[in-house]
Amino acid sequence: MTYLQTARQSVEANKGREDIRLLAIETSCDETSAAVTIGRTQRSLVIASQVETHALYGGVVPEIASRAHVEALPGVVRRALEEAETAPEDLDGVAVTYGPGLVGALLCGVSYAKGFAYRHGLPLVPVHHIEGHISAAYLAHPDLAPPFLALVVSGGHSHLVRVADYGHHEILGRTRDDAAGEAFDKAARVLGLPYPGGPAIDRLAREGDDRALPLPRSRQEGYNYSFSGLKTALLQAVARMEKQGARPSDADIAASFRRAVVEQLVDKAECALRDTGLKKLVLAGGVACNSLLRARANEACQRLGARVFLPPPILCTDNAAMIGCAGYYRYREGRIADLDLNAVPSMPLPN
Repeated sequence: MTYLQTARQSVEANKGREDIRLLAIETSCDETSAAVTIGRTQRSLVIASQVETHALYGGVVPEIASRAHVEALPGVVRRALEEAETAPEDLDGVAVTYGPGLVGALLCGVSYAKGFAYRHGLPLVPVHHIEGHISAAYLAHPDLAPPFLALVVSGGHSHLVRVADYGHHEILGRTRDDAAGEAFDKAARVLGLPYPGGPAIDRLAREGDDRALPLPRSRQEGYNYSFSGLKTALLQAVARMEKQGARPSDADIAASFRRAVVEQLVDKAECALRDTGLKKLVLAGGVACNSLLRARANEACQRLGARVFLPPPILCTDNAAMIGCAGYYRYREGRIADLDLNAVPSMPLPN
């Protein structure tokens, strides 16, 4: 009997169980993370961050990230199992991010997960990174259930997604160029702030006047976003005001830029809620930690009589617990992979 046939038998034998226990692995960018989840609850979560390493270069260096994943994975997985008081024989499967992300980083996690799954005779569950971010809200909010609207904002993604059911999505809008997190990183470099730029901009912006620097808003059709022109507009506005002898403070610049990004994100989300009639909004992704975005999203939902679901910051950034939660629903539907699973650096969100 082949590995896949055995794995399918295991999944079928566990059909209907809500206490599926998974080891989850996430290595899509610069965080090496492992977790143990039971259903949609988290038993352990371990994250080995590479932020300090990549801060030296002002951004993620893919080769360095991959090497760090290789070194960190065995210890991170071992610690996640120990903290969950779980042995490999207690597991029902292994969930892993297989895309999108940095191809080298993804391959590290996928390769480790395949080896672990084969060694212990466990089904392998492939998880889309954005689906993982959306599923983080299930961990934080036990009462959350589809349908709802998800605003997924990170360094690589800015999506408005209608979640029709667990694991079933419809992209309503997305960025046509830079993601919101990428825009924050670029603005931070202009101001000489450290990487990652989003948290640095958010902290500095709290001290500034968000109307000090006039910045344009993109007029994309439908629910789509565009942030590529915002950095250019920032540079031009600062240069113009410097010629006039009235350059704003760095705090004012940060506050004005943060407001320009957040208003675009929330305005489109509010329109999507109104047009679809959905009454639940989930914020997901690293930029969902932004304090102004969280406040403005809450205000928009109050205006519409809707509810906003805000995972804690640790579940907004890249982490394996969200992959385990998404993997739980994939496991229940029998969506498992064979040992030829490969990393897919660019891939659409599954329907």
